[in-house]
Formats: sequence, structure tokens, C-alpha cells
Amino acid sequence: MRRYPCALSRNEGGRPTSRKLAALALLSGLLASAGCGAKEEKKPPERWIAVIPKGTTHEFWKSVHAGALKAASELAEAGKPAIKIQWKGPIREDDRDAQINVVDDFVTRRFAAIVLAPLDDQALVGPCVDAKEHGIPVVIIDSGLQWDGRVSFVATDNRRGGALGAERLGEALGGKGKAAMLRYAEGSASTMEREAGFLETMKANFPAIELVSTEQHGGATSETALQAMENLLGRFAELDGIFTPNESTTFGALRALEAAGRAGPNGSVKLVGFDASAPLVDGLRRGAIEGLVVQNPFKMGELGVKAAVDALEGRPVAPRIDTGCVVATPQNMETPEIAAVLHPDLDRWLK
Repeated sequence: MRRYPCALSRNEGGRPTSRKLAALALLSGLLASAGCGAKEEKKPPERWIAVIPKGTTHEFWKSVHAGALKAASELAEAGKPAIKIQWKGPIREDDRDAQINVVDDFVTRRFAAIVLAPLDDQALVGPCVDAKEHGIPVVIIDSGLQWDGRVSFVATDNRRGGALGAERLGEALGGKGKAAMLRYAEGSASTMEREAGFLETMKANFPAIELVSTEQHGGATSETALQAMENLLGRFAELDGIFTPNESTTFGALRALEAAGRAGPNGSVKLVGFDASAPLVDGLRRGAIEGLVVQNPFKMGELGVKAAVDALEGRPVAPRIDTGCVVATPQNMETPEIAAVLHPDLDRWLK
């Protein structure tokens, strides 16, 4: 922390007055211990790791948090020196300034390592460069960053996830009809990759499906996605299918379709989305959703923390770690493989 010299009162000769000698001695002692009143930052213990999500409201991030805590617990059980997980992020997933401030704070406090899900692939580069310059290894999870100084990138193969979504929607539509894609938000690398994978696969494999809208953004919350989906339904009365690339856009679209009576087995619009939460899994069970491309955010948090610990201990870390994804449908959602990712045991870790 920057410190500034303290000004002392003096007489015209430049020497302290006799009346102030005692006060001067007392003040000198105080300054020696307090650094002119500046507050010293206390450095946390050596094994504190900051885990910073894009936001803190969606179920996806709760799974990431649980996975990070599981990693800490398993390392302790293996006899490793204890690590402490500090979980903090912005409330909204479009608050770049808030996330930048969180990263800056952990760098200032000299945390041992940072595990970050950047909500913008460019805006968070500066804070990460600063972290590395201070000797703090940075592991990127979930969404990419235009920076090659990271220890590792732990995430879903998002382009493949978008392709899986296109395959499911094309199958649900029987290879024909009119479809749309409701994008998430500009600057989010993970969802932009999913959107790109969806478009590539739809155009290559389902030429008889007309993509009537692919540039509308749903925004950072389910409320903004709801409004955007209502606009799409108003513009395209003959819409047959919709793809949404994350939890909030999927939930907003589901709400809009159900309110309009256009969802479900008897509805006119087939919805294929991304991610899983209790309302989305319920929608899948009821047939209101045709498919969910489901990631493994629990594994993302777990492997992100373990990669950070490996870096701290000087072990090699793979530059890219794929945490995988599957497609859940009303038909396969009760199988062991799919049920395990739809219903992770979060309560065990988020006590």
C-alpha cells in the first residue's frame, strides 16, 4: 500500500516548538507502528485459494462451489497441507466491474492462487496479468479468456456442446421447420462457443430447417431472457424450435413458452437448452423441454482447485482439461449416467 509522509507543525526556524516535543515523541512511536496511519493489509495463509464465479445466483455456480470445497476436503484427507477456499463473485453475470474488483482485491491480499470464471473474455485480462506478475497462479474455468498466461483452462468443450444441442433439436423437429437461437450475452466466451457450434451443425446437418433468428440476446438474467423470448414469439408465429445456450436463457425461454401455451408435448415450439437446475429438470420431466445439454460444473470446480494446488506445488498441469457434457432428454434422464449430473449432491458440501 502506498504511504505518504506525515506533516509536522514547526516554528519559523524549522524546529519543533518545545511545547510539542513530548507530542512529537509520542507521534513518532505511533507512526513507527502504524506507518503514518496507513492500514496494513494482512496477507492470508499460504494455502488460501480464491474461487471467483461469473455470478452467485444460478444453480450452476453453486455446483462449482461445491466441487471446489470437495477438492479442498479430499486434499486434506490425502494428508496434504490444508487449503482454504474463499468463494466470492458478482451477483449478476453482466457486472464486469464487480468481478474485476473481486480479482483486484484477492491480488492485493496476496492469495496463493486464483480460480476464475471470467464473465468477459477481454475485460478480465488486465487483473489476471496483474495476478501473475505478483506470483499468483491463475486457473481459468468455464469460460475462456484471451490470455495465454493461465495455468490451465478447465471447462466444457463448449463448441461440441452447442453441436450436441443442434443434433437434439434437429432430431426433435424431424429435420424440418423453422428454428431460432436466443443468444446469451456479448463477451461471454463459453456461450459464444456454444452458439457457434449450434449454428455450424444446424447448417451442415439440417439444411431443411430454416434459422429465422440467431442474433437476439437474452441478457444476463432469466427476466431479460423471458422478455427477449416473448419478443421472438411475437415476431415468429410459426416458430417450431428454439436453442438457448445457458441456464438463464433456457429458463426465461421455458417461462415464455409456457405462458404462451406453446411448450410441452402438445405445444408448437420444441425447446433445447443448456445447463440444469431444479426448474429445468422439472421441465424436462414434464416434456416441456426436449433436451438439456448438461455440463459438469461440480467437476469444473473440483478440477480447477486441484490444478491450482498442483501449480503451487510445482507439478505439471495440463493446459486444457475437458470436464465433458451429455444430452439429457425426457427418455434418458433417469439413467444412472444422466441422473448423476442432473442431481449432484450439493448439500453434502454446501453446509
